[in-house]
Amino acid sequence: MRKNRRIGGDAVGDTERDAAAFAAAQVAAVRDDPAGRLDLARTMYEEPIGRRAPRLRFQRAAFAFMRWMAERGVLNPLDGTRPGSRWWRAMNERILRDSCEALARAAGRGGPPSTTAVEHWTAFIDQPTARSWYRAHNASVVTAYLEHRDLAALENRIECFFLNVVLARVLYAHALVAAPRLALGPVARCGPVLADPRRGTVDIFLAMGRVLPDGYPAEGELRDYLHLERKLGRVLDYAVIQPRLRRLYDWSAEALDRPELGELVVDDAPAYVWPPEDRQAWRPPRLSFTARALGSLTAPR
Repeated sequence: MRKNRRIGGDAVGDTERDAAAFAAAQVAAVRDDPAGRLDLARTMYEEPIGRRAPRLRFQRAAFAFMRWMAERGVLNPLDGTRPGSRWWRAMNERILRDSCEALARAAGRGGPPSTTAVEHWTAFIDQPTARSWYRAHNASVVTAYLEHRDLAALENRIECFFLNVVLARVLYAHALVAAPRLALGPVARCGPVLADPRRGTVDIFLAMGRVLPDGYPAEGELRDYLHLERKLGRVLDYAVIQPRLRRLYDWSAEALDRPELGELVVDDAPAYVWPPEDRQAWRPPRLSFTARALGSLTAPR
């Protein structure tokens, strides 16, 4: 049975700590409990007393991004029989801490916001929209990427490749809603509908089980996984996202107040813990006629 967590209230017998300290304690309590992490994430989208919240429908996107983490095992305890990933655990904790802190502040706890991302989560709580959700969620994601490059460097080559793919996907989903002309060119009006976090179509971009290998850590050779990537993912990554990668990262850096994000693209190729000279993996494969047509239709103007 799912636990009913109350964020910001006195259910845990603590009314003294400020919002940041409270959030840190909440996250620490579920650090080695993937199901507990999911429960804690769920509180962002529910009223503390169980009433329906205006932000409830945004739960779909959040869980599309998070549930596969638990299923893949990257959130598992580090000392378990199937150890998780230090990087993925840290990234997930960043999202949990920022959103939990913002909700605690909304419930009356004090203290200054510990990160800029907390301010974006507060804006989402105040006015739940597709734009405000993506800005909050991706601000936490990008903060984690920038904070934990040392942990990412511990991952193998295949995992590092897909860390770049995941980042490009989440940034692109945000652009579909907030900068659709950048994301889709002449068919920009389709963007906000396709990536609305309240709609099932958001799974195309945020359900990363479509992108990453099922097991962690991935083993073998990277080329084996590239051949297995689903056709829709291949079209999205190579025909649609890659031609606008530099513009996408520059726009995201400004939208999320993180200028360092622009450093994660070098010579129009992803470069997060990835050597710029290793460009072979980012070269587009031979695409089908349909893929080339879609790339032409959505080409940035």
